[in-house]
Amino acid sequence: MFTGLIEHLGTVLSIVVDSGGCTLTIGDSGPILVDCHIGDSIAVNGACLTVTAFDKEEKGGWFTVWLANETLERTDLGERKEGDQLNLERAMGAHGRFGGHFVQAHVDGTATIVSRVADGDSLRLSFELPEGTGARPSLLRYLIPKGYVTIDGASLTVTQVDDGERRFDVMLIQHTQTKITLGQKRVGAKVNVEVDMVGKYVEKSVQAAVEAALTGNGRAV
Repeated sequence: MFTGLIEHLGTVLSIVVDSGGCTLTIGDSGPILVDCHIGDSIAVNGACLTVTAFDKEEKGGWFTVWLANETLERTDLGERKEGDQLNLERAMGAHGRFGGHFVQAHVDGTATIVSRVADGDSLRLSFELPEGTGARPSLLRYLIPKGYVTIDGASLTVTQVDDGERRFDVMLIQHTQTKITLGQKRVGAKVNVEVDMVGKYVEKSVQAAVEAALTGNGRAV
């Protein structure tokens, strides 16, 4: 479990791809490796990945993770290049403050940046989601104004939703722009999206209740 509050920006050192997936080595990561162990979970651009090797000192501190083909298909990590920065967050500790929202770091899909508009010192960003399919329904049903969304691992507030255009907006204050990679991404770039898991549970519970009521197999609700 994560909070969506990015702790540090790491840098891609190397990418090794084969038929089974990809080995990603991320440097400049010393600050989040102080208490690291093999097998720990780190959210990398919003995707929960397992540390397979690390060194706290060399190259500013580096660690290696493995990305399965499923992860490469669901996220933008397969498009990263050496030198790219990545948002990093360690799994939430039970002793710490919970400042974002419940983030699983299980990326639901990607969206494309279609607009960047300055608003004083802040930045308004608009994203377009792909059309839903039978295998992967649209994520729009889980997005509401003032609701949560996780973009590249960062917990953000949805400011506007346009179902007809399959678009939603967020705003980044000046401080946030300097702390996460999203402030650097341009129009046309992809981002990783995870919708609020609470909405998924509510939807499933309501569907089950309605189906039970219609078939007469459930209790009155």
